[in-house]
Amino acid sequence: MSETIRLEYTVPGDDFARAGEASADLKHTLKRMGFPAEAIRKASIALYEGEINLAIHAHGGQIAVEVTPTAIQMRLTDQGPGIPDIDLAMQEGYSTASEQVRSLGFGAGMGLPNMKRYTDQFAIGSQVGVGTTIEMSVLL
Repeated sequence: MSETIRLEYTVPGDDFARAGEASADLKHTLKRMGFPAEAIRKASIALYEGEINLAIHAHGGQIAVEVTPTAIQMRLTDQGPGIPDIDLAMQEGYSTASEQVRSLGFGAGMGLPNMKRYTDQFAIGSQVGVGTTIEMSVLL
């Protein structure tokens, strides 16, 4: 592959039936393009975790993916409540998900840690009352 592929997705808030569509589409696209299975696995897991976080915490958001010959770059943005303490939010098991969300099997506090774990580059910025931006890449 010598070209850059750009994909964009909108994640609706509080719609757990649709959360996962972007990661499934990315996985299908990368498979069709012949990317290595391990890179596909890592990108799919990280993006799925991001989608779920957008649905649970931010009431939706946007995902932009750029696929190049050397990386799968993913940018997630939202205008949600923001994250007051990023260090705390990055701890495994920490969650602000509601009991209703937890009763559906989500909100275990592994989203952000897994996004970092399954990517080669990870950066998060957030401002309370403004929103959050996450940039992550899987290198090829």
